Amino acid sequence: MFRATAPTSIPLPLLITGAAGVAGYNALEYFRTRYPGQVVAIRQRDNWRLTGPGVVACNAEDEQGLAQLFAEHRFASVLDCAGNCALKSCELDPAMAWRINVEGVRNLIGLVRQYESRFVHLSIDLVFSGEADGGHVETDPTDPVTVYGKTMVAAEELIEAELPEACVLRISLPMGISFNGHAGAIDWIQSRFKKSRPATLYFDEVRTPTYTDCLNPLCETMLAGDWSGLYHAGGPRSLSLYEIAQIVNRVGGYDPRHLHGCPRMAAGPMPPRAGNVTMNSSKLTRALGYQPFHAWPYDERLVPTHPEWHFERSADEPGSAALLEEVLYRNPLRSSEC
Repeated sequence: MFRATAPTSIPLPLLITGAAGVAGYNALEYFRTRYPGQVVAIRQRDNWRLTGPGVVACNAEDEQGLAQLFAEHRFASVLDCAGNCALKSCELDPAMAWRINVEGVRNLIGLVRQYESRFVHLSIDLVFSGEADGGHVETDPTDPVTVYGKTMVAAEELIEAELPEACVLRISLPMGISFNGHAGAIDWIQSRFKKSRPATLYFDEVRTPTYTDCLNPLCETMLAGDWSGLYHAGGPRSLSLYEIAQIVNRVGGYDPRHLHGCPRMAAGPMPPRAGNVTMNSSKLTRALGYQPFHAWPYDERLVPTHPEWHFERSADEPGSAALLEEVLYRNPLRSSEC
């Protein structure tokens, strides 16, 4: 059963990496409210549009720049949300993917050890190929089909070898707002429908998405505690990318004719697509003693029941962009902690 909990205060000050991503951006908003003046977030230097209190331009792979930032702030905890997750870009430039997704982690590990900081790292479900039946547990062998997934496995292995006291959370699709309106799963799908353009999603790529409204306090709890090692942090509801698009289409009130579906094999070889990468997060639930996630979406009535479900509309449920923001980007069931 879901239960919100008020975490013990985390070691401060806090560094958040990857502020441009959905997980990092929402974590920044959450922690900045919780700990005013005690949070610094870094973003890539070329991402000049992302600004605000505590946001610093510093690439995690810039060893010298990162060291200077640690020397200035002496971070007591680090939430690592960084990583280039653009599948095609990583396939076309593996060196770039390795530099950002692995070398950035290596630099952080060295500084975390030097300053004896608490370290929580976010990994991803795409460390699996999804060719099995899903429901992956932490002991399942990794077999990623993408360069992105391979670099995330390398980062996990690096942390296990060099910083075993750290905590690694494998997440799935984080559902929350983004700073630029196109960084997240909801963003891209909605952007197609808003422009009356078709969106084609896969029937057989299956994920376990989570509200960032629930992921944020989980990260706070893990930063405040001493859990170590690897934990799956996927939500309790499994959905295909096609089903996620059905939800966005109907809740947003968009033309249902613009949604198309296909199997992964029909999408072409670039980038490769994973299959059923759903995660079993019972190890995390046992460790915490409670369920940290509501299902996404929160309401069973918003869950597709068949492939044409998104065509079903009623006069008292027409759908709108405002409703989408209220119930898909945000968790209406959240308490003050979640």
